[in-house]
This record gives sequence, structure tokens and C-alpha cells, in this order.
Amino acid sequence: MGDVDNQYRASYQVLLVTLWITLLVLAVKFWASWTTRSLSILADFLHTLLDCFSIVLSLTATISRRQAAGQELRTHRPHHTVAVLALVAFLGFIGFTILAICLFYFQDFVKSAAAAPDLTVDLSLVLLLSTVVAVHICLVLFERNQAAILGNPMLRDNANHILQDIWLTGLMLIGLIGISQGYLWLDPLLTVFLTLMLAPSLWRILERQLPSLVSQMAIAPEALVQIAAQVEGVSGCPKVRSQGVIGRQLFIRMYVLLHPEFMGVAHLIGERLENILRERYGAVRAKIYVKNVADTSRPWQDSLNPGRHKRYKKGDRK
Repeated sequence: MGDVDNQYRASYQVLLVTLWITLLVLAVKFWASWTTRSLSILADFLHTLLDCFSIVLSLTATISRRQAAGQELRTHRPHHTVAVLALVAFLGFIGFTILAICLFYFQDFVKSAAAAPDLTVDLSLVLLLSTVVAVHICLVLFERNQAAILGNPMLRDNANHILQDIWLTGLMLIGLIGISQGYLWLDPLLTVFLTLMLAPSLWRILERQLPSLVSQMAIAPEALVQIAAQVEGVSGCPKVRSQGVIGRQLFIRMYVLLHPEFMGVAHLIGERLENILRERYGAVRAKIYVKNVADTSRPWQDSLNPGRHKRYKKGDRK
């Protein structure tokens, strides 16, 4: 368990550093958009905002996986779901507003090139943004490397999400070079494209995070009961709960009945069962409670922490 906790701690630190660097990139893009009045930089700013939100969700999941045993089997609380809905509403409002502004810009270009908005973009700004983006890419590559070392799917998913959108930033930088040379019509054109690409980017985040935002069943209880029955000493498994995504992050809670002669080695049975679950399903955080089948009146006992006991709640009864 100590190695697992160290992996969670290292993953948390990597995600935290990634978040701070991404927030720095976010601030630079916001400043550049404000000073140049470039809508394409603003649209790319929204993509970086999505990256920040994805990292925050992964940080929350990492913290939840390190929580003590008695907590509810849930990676995210209702206010995290509310935050996701608020982000979707915010991006929808900002996106439609930006597209409407671009429409007016195109009308101005059609009427007269002189009526087009004045953008203050120069090569020094492009160089600054390129440097910031290069640092961000190096950090993301480091994150993906750490994901392979630590075996953490959340780090890998975050890195892959950012890298999948990095070509959009490269396209924006190329467009800024053209804008600095006087091709001002590139700004609204790039803005429309970048804004429309927010939808698939947001969908990728929700597709990855949504299963952990709700308490849906991840594995059929019958399959987990069958695995428990294969372990020597197990008499039955009256209650099983699972949540998460197989191969990414999975939470399992099992209530196991043991034969009386095996109660003295309950911790070994718990460790063996947890190892079997990890071998079969990958990244798993399991809490296994045991009870003597001959004395079911006693409280459930944490197999890995014998001093901890747990009684059924109303919703946990068979």
C-alpha cells in the first residue's frame, strides 16, 4: 500500500506542476489577446482553459484515491458536476459571442478593408507565444513520460489531450505571422475554426471524466463475486460496489464472509484479493471488509486495517 500511496503522491505533484505551468500559459494568452485585440488568441485561450479544467478534475480524482477507507465510494462530488455544467454553459455563451463578432468583422471586410478592426500583432509577440508554447509542450512530454513510469492513466490522458490540441496553437501562431504582415482577415477566419474545435475538445474531456462524475456501476457484481469465491477461505460475498473506468481509475468495495479458521489471516486474503483485482482490471483502489461467517452479528472489519470496523448503512444492506 505504501508504494501505491507514493505513486498517488508523485502523480499529484506532477499534475500540480502541470496545472501551474498551464495557468501561466493561460495568463500569457489572455494578456496577448487583450493587448492585441485578436480573437484568434482569445479562442486559443479557451482551449487552454479546457486543459486547466481537465487537470483540475484529474487532481480531484487523485486526491480522492488517496482518501481514507471510510469515505463514500465516489471520486467526484455533486458540485464538481455543477462545475462541468457551468463550464459548458460558459464556453457555449462565449463561443456564440465570438462567432457573432466574427460575422460582423467579415461584413466589415466585405464593405471596406479600411473598416476592418486594427490589430497590433508583431513578430516579437509571436516569438513570445512560441516560447511559452514550447515550454508547455516540454512539460506535457514530461508528464506523459511520468505517466508511463508511474503507471497512472490520468497523467497519460491529460498529456494526450493537450498534445491532441497543440496543433491548433501551432495553426494560430502561423496565422499571427500572416496577420503581422497585413493579412487581417486571417484573424476572424482562424477564430471561427478554433471556436468550432472547442466542441470536440470538450467532448473528449467529458467522455473521459463523465464515468467518474456519477456513481454508475463499472463491473458487474457477479464477476467480482466470482473472483472472490476463487480465493481460499472465502465463504461468500454478499455486497459489492464498483465505480470508475476500467484501465483508467477504478474503485471497488467488497464485503467478504470468511470461514472461522481463516479470520486470523484476513489481511493476507484481502491483499491477495486486491492483487487479483489489479492484475485483471489494472489501476484499482480496493477496500475489502471481512466478517466471520459463523458470527455475522459482529461489525465488518477492514482486512488491511484490522483496527477499523464498519457497520452497514441503510443503503448497504443486502
